[in-house]
Amino acid sequence: MKKIILFLAILISAIALNAQPVQDKTQMEKERQELQEEIKAIERDYIRVHGQAKSSLGELNVLNKKINLQERFINSISKELRFIDDDLYRSNIEIYRLQNQLDTLKMQYAKSVVYAYKNRSNYDYLNFIFSATSFNDAMKRISYLKQYRKYREQQAETIKETQELILQRRKQQLSKKETKNVALKNQTSQVSELAKQKNEKAAVVSKLKGQEKDLLAQLNAKKKRDKDIKNAIAAVIKRIAKANDIARKKAEAAEAEANKRNSTTITPAVGDKPGTTVIKPTTVKTNNNSIELNSGDIKLSGEFQTNKGKLPWPVDNGYVSIHFGKYNVEELKGIVGESSGITIITENAGQTVKSVFDGEVVAVHDLGDSKAVFVKHGKYLTSYGNLSSVSVSKGSRVSTGQQLGKTATADNGTGGQIDFMLLIEAREQNPEQWLRRR
Repeated sequence: MKKIILFLAILISAIALNAQPVQDKTQMEKERQELQEEIKAIERDYIRVHGQAKSSLGELNVLNKKINLQERFINSISKELRFIDDDLYRSNIEIYRLQNQLDTLKMQYAKSVVYAYKNRSNYDYLNFIFSATSFNDAMKRISYLKQYRKYREQQAETIKETQELILQRRKQQLSKKETKNVALKNQTSQVSELAKQKNEKAAVVSKLKGQEKDLLAQLNAKKKRDKDIKNAIAAVIKRIAKANDIARKKAEAAEAEANKRNSTTITPAVGDKPGTTVIKPTTVKTNNNSIELNSGDIKLSGEFQTNKGKLPWPVDNGYVSIHFGKYNVEELKGIVGESSGITIITENAGQTVKSVFDGEVVAVHDLGDSKAVFVKHGKYLTSYGNLSSVSVSKGSRVSTGQQLGKTATADNGTGGQIDFMLLIEAREQNPEQWLRRR
């Protein structure tokens, strides 16, 4: 029993000392895996953009994201090193405690051996048993001697087990130290890679500073195109609302006519003339500022909503050059603006542009030097701008992945480009939150 209690005490203390935030460690490993996947994806984007003849804001944006991911990856390695150091510290404490316990066990065992040796003539088996006063007393003495022998054996076994635990802890320490060495080498390598990326960024910034006028001209062209697309979207929504209003009025007129033909006589209230026919009015709430939905639109809207974060990209193998919302290129003074959607750069012009979801083409707009397609998905709208050609027409039903057109040349003259927007009616959304992670 004492052996079991002692072993349980060792086990419980070992668990307590080695208990670490397993959930946090698992989460950390998951984050590192996700970071590695993102780094691989951004590396593919950078290889494409870096291979272009002309530097661009897209290259700078990709580099900034790459550097950010690299810094986060290095931080995750530092976090791993802290976990390893904590493990080693707890392991040292456990080894120290087990060693003290082992010393105590050895001392107690040695005392019992010495005591037995000194008293071997007085307490040998036969003398001890035959000096009993009765048979029952002799049986008790035999039982005591057996228990004492078992206790001595248990002492030796516990010492052996404690030594084994110490050996295991030391082996674990060696393994953790090897893991730490690997992590340190990886950290050194990643820090070196980060320095390389920062040097590449400095070179790109230097080139871009020499072409700020061109960049401003490109951004102004994009701002004008965004404005034209927003005006077109407003016109589309207004036209849809107007069509809904006309359809509603026709429905109301038809309903009023039906009510008139099928009017029912209601028992008159006090003061009404007997036989008065009262027609109950029909009221319909309207909202000309939104897209009214039929049952099919409602179903489609629900399906679109449930696919948030899972929608396919409108082009294959592209990268985001300008993100949604306000932007301020700190490295280049004066390069500021606000994007209503995202600008995606493709390796070449003429890349296929596809619908991100089932819907109806509600407009094809001519922007002068390019075209734009607007697709309605219930109450959601997606806009595909800067197209060189269009493969659909107004009123067409399209499915997910169906070709809408081809990308036109990018504003900087290198590769292709699409300006992608996503709206809930007239409210602009961040498309990257809706598109699946590559």
